[in-house]
This record gives sequence, structure tokens and C-alpha cells, in this order.
Amino acid sequence: QLQLVESGGGLVQPGGSLRLSCAASKFTLDHYAIGWFRQAPGKEREGISCINSRAGVTNYADSVKGRFTISRDNAKNTVYLQMNSLKPEDTAVYYCAAKSLCVSVDVLDWGQGTQVTVSS
Repeated sequence: QLQLVESGGGLVQPGGSLRLSCAASKFTLDHYAIGWFRQAPGKEREGISCINSRAGVTNYADSVKGRFTISRDNAKNTVYLQMNSLKPEDTAVYYCAAKSLCVSVDVLDWGQGTQVTVSS
């Protein structure tokens, strides 16, 4: 296992911001594409963003495009998800995952998840 660890979740009011972090302790994270997924209660897990390993090419689901930004800090071996203009429908458990490429179907490893709750 690659041991990904997410952090940064919490309770935030609608319109607020959070920054999630995905850190790795046992491998060099920039060798992999890192995706962010989320799962709301009663719903399937959905992919919301991904950043490729080398060129840093990114993609976003329509539901978060323009509000969320994925980035990586290779010196800190960490990938971030900056979430702005949060909405109640963004409430979910957020997971990061390592993949060979963003277009790859198979996930090499998952983090344990971090809860994000958007509520007034």
C-alpha cells in the first residue's frame, strides 16, 4: 500500500472555503496521478478532480469546475484541493487516490477520507 493520508476537512458555511491535503509517506507522490473523489450519503463515489504526474495536467468534474483547484507541491510530497464557494451539495467524504494516469480506471491506493460538511 502507498499510504495516502487526507486532511483539512471540517464544517464550513455555504460560500466558504476549505483546502484539503493529500500526503504520502511511503512513496514519491509525483510519480503518480492523484485524483480527488467524494461520496455523499446514499450516493456513489464520484471523481471530481485529478492531476497528472509530470506535466501537471488537471481535470475537473462539471460540478466543481471554476470553484475547486487541484495542485501539487512536490517538495512537500502533497497534493491539495482548494475548495471555494462551497455549497451544501458539496457535503461528502472526500478521498484522494493514486493512479497511473488520470485516465486510468484502476486506483492503486485510496486514502482513508476526510469529512467535509457545508451547512449554516
